[in-house]
Amino acid sequence: MKKRVLIAVSGGVDSSVACHLLKKKGYQVIAATIKTWPKKECGAYGSKLCCSLDAISSARSICGKLGVPHYVFDFSKEFRNKIILLCERDYKKGRTPNPCVLCNSEIKFGLLLKKADELACDYLSSGHYANVVCKEHKYYLKKGKDRDKDQSYFLFNLSQHQLSRILFPLGRMKKDEVRALAKKVGLKSHDRASSQDLCFGRDGGEELVGDIMFRGVKRMGKHKGISHYTVGQRKGLGVAFSEPLYVTHIDALNNALHVGTIKDSYKEAFIADCLHWINGSFSQRRIHAKAKIRYGSKEVNACIQPLSRNTARVTFEKPQFSPTPGQAVVFYKKDTVLGGGWIKDVL
Repeated sequence: MKKRVLIAVSGGVDSSVACHLLKKKGYQVIAATIKTWPKKECGAYGSKLCCSLDAISSARSICGKLGVPHYVFDFSKEFRNKIILLCERDYKKGRTPNPCVLCNSEIKFGLLLKKADELACDYLSSGHYANVVCKEHKYYLKKGKDRDKDQSYFLFNLSQHQLSRILFPLGRMKKDEVRALAKKVGLKSHDRASSQDLCFGRDGGEELVGDIMFRGVKRMGKHKGISHYTVGQRKGLGVAFSEPLYVTHIDALNNALHVGTIKDSYKEAFIADCLHWINGSFSQRRIHAKAKIRYGSKEVNACIQPLSRNTARVTFEKPQFSPTPGQAVVFYKKDTVLGGGWIKDVL
């Protein structure tokens, strides 16, 4: 009997080709698009919104061409409760959340995996650029072949159970190969622009203005509400100085925005919390690994010193630009994801 796979499709080229490859390999494929916003909000943002109405329509059209049954699951209520409210709370605390990491573990490979079970599917699949390898009954998350498109950073929070059920058909392909294959098999998505994955914009509502402080001592002006800023930000500060200024710290307790020069923005260490290790094991020993503090940045040498089961001090070999509270830090050994956590306090 053919293995059944539920694949998340967005209407883009990646999930379209992944769906085609699964069919070609002989799987019984069922496709699903998730709706994360009520209809009113979807219409307001149009095609720029992740999981928009345009995306749903495109996904349905592609599934029709591929001969794959297509479902739409409305997770808008769960998305608001599990992702949006949490991110809004973080913004008010002066943190910069990463909704994509949360959405992957809670929604795409959380709620959608439950739907896969309801549909009697053996696996859940997506168009992510990453790989899962099983060795000695343990599942390991590895980088995708296309290092420029690798998405393992966004997947570090997946559990062993989730990894055991996931298929990533594009893990050993490069983006240009994916587009070429899409064109070859006649998928209209072959020249569609890559998704920007806009989940939601920051809307601070009625916020209190506060002081902009230079190196904690000199008042430079007023900010328009701390949720409008992120650590490392340069543009939009509205203050003049002899050299460029960057946000170095957001003090939510005192409603103050601290700024400094580029030199002030480089930090040696931070505390990470809510640690998650892919293999499930916790070690009290110091670990030397590569650390990635934001998507699109390079991994750098770092020392991870566990402080408790869920927290660690991360010290860079060389100071790095603006580790940002609320962002994910992911640890690598060569192309394997060891685990990760969330940047809490910058030291």
